[in-house]
Amino acid sequence: MSALRALAFALYFLILTAVMGIGAIPIRILRKRQAALVYAKLWARLVLAGLCRICAIRIDVIGRDNIPDGPCFIACQHQSYFDGFIWMNLVPDPAYIIKQELIRVPLVGPMLVLSGMIPVERNAGSKALRDLMRNTQAAFDDRRQIVIFPEGTRALPGERKPLQPGIVALAKQSPVPIVPVATDSGHCWPRTGFMKYPGTIHVTIGRPLGDSKGRAALIAAINDAWDRLSITEDKSDPSVDNSVGGTLSD
Repeated sequence: MSALRALAFALYFLILTAVMGIGAIPIRILRKRQAALVYAKLWARLVLAGLCRICAIRIDVIGRDNIPDGPCFIACQHQSYFDGFIWMNLVPDPAYIIKQELIRVPLVGPMLVLSGMIPVERNAGSKALRDLMRNTQAAFDDRRQIVIFPEGTRALPGERKPLQPGIVALAKQSPVPIVPVATDSGHCWPRTGFMKYPGTIHVTIGRPLGDSKGRAALIAAINDAWDRLSITEDKSDPSVDNSVGGTLSD
């Protein structure tokens, strides 16, 4: 049954993306970032709505009140492609730091660029970091929220990969709040393959980190926060914010 659900979702995703990608052509011609972002938010919302309904997956968001108003870093664990969709509608003006290859994806890539996502060429060395710092600062000047996956790649549930040094350089340049986020999305949407499994995905948002002096201190603070958030005692508590639950309703 899970395989059939996963296949149905894959078809839904491909058709939805193709139709909305073609429908985005007028926005791309007009080159309006805000219109592109609104359209991208709708696409992400429909993708997750399909995931919930087709694959019997529920989404619980815990601690949404911990996201500050205005610019901030969202320092999120990364276990599956799900993590790339959920933040589109959790913060008002997201700017994901994404790998350069994504902007070459037909239909999707041009909209990522137009909506203000920040691509990084990971093999470009110091130039990539300089470009990233410049683009990130521009996003903060526009009071946007930067979504960054400090591990740099998807990890298995329970696995911890070393944090990339870019988060430290960005944090030193832009003294905005850093919000740690833990997730267990890999249990329902594995990092490889097309399978999807019924269950609940938890997205647990922690309080902004305090000031951390130096690279080692900041990396330790993020890892410590992730450890605390990953062992939340009762993720089914009725006080949990389920505003993007199975129906993705406000």
